[in-house]
Amino acid sequence: MFTGIITDVGQIDRIEARGDLRAFITTAYDMASVDLGASIACSGVCLTVINKGPGWFAVDVSGETVSRTPAEQWTAGRRLNLERALKLGEELGGHIVTGHVDGIGTVVGVCPEGDSRKIGISVPSDLAPFIAPKGSVTVDGVSLTVNAVADHGDTSHFSVNVIPHTQGATTIGALAVGDTVNIEIDVLARYLKRMEHYRAKA
Repeated sequence: MFTGIITDVGQIDRIEARGDLRAFITTAYDMASVDLGASIACSGVCLTVINKGPGWFAVDVSGETVSRTPAEQWTAGRRLNLERALKLGEELGGHIVTGHVDGIGTVVGVCPEGDSRKIGISVPSDLAPFIAPKGSVTVDGVSLTVNAVADHGDTSHFSVNVIPHTQGATTIGALAVGDTVNIEIDVLARYLKRMEHYRAKA
């Protein structure tokens, strides 16, 4: 489990094609404090550390994960937002994040708002019921607050404001129109939707 508060921006050093993809990722983390088998969220995707050394770790990326995330994410040179798994007793600074991607969003607009950047993202309409103004959403592993939502046929658009700190501490600050991102809906919204489904059947 994670919080969506990014603690490092790593980079894919190389990819090896095996049964799954094996990604070797550079990081500023002290890897001596990271156990083999530990979970690290990589731009919102929960992955297991299967090898490591000073300044790097390796993860296996399954075909299922590749199919549910932007194809360009798993290429050498790609920068990734990294977050280590939450420990009991740590501060929950963002919101509850599972590291399971629900869909792929596309950036449809970027404009300045004071020192912040307003970013508009289009998502498939099946995610629309789970995204609400002032609710939480995870974009490439970053916990953000939804400003507004608008439905447009087969897609829905939502916007977020990204403050200067988040721009500098994550890859979100470099997003441009046409970029694709991992989207994870709020886990609480997921359960509420399920409860509503069964209440309607009663």
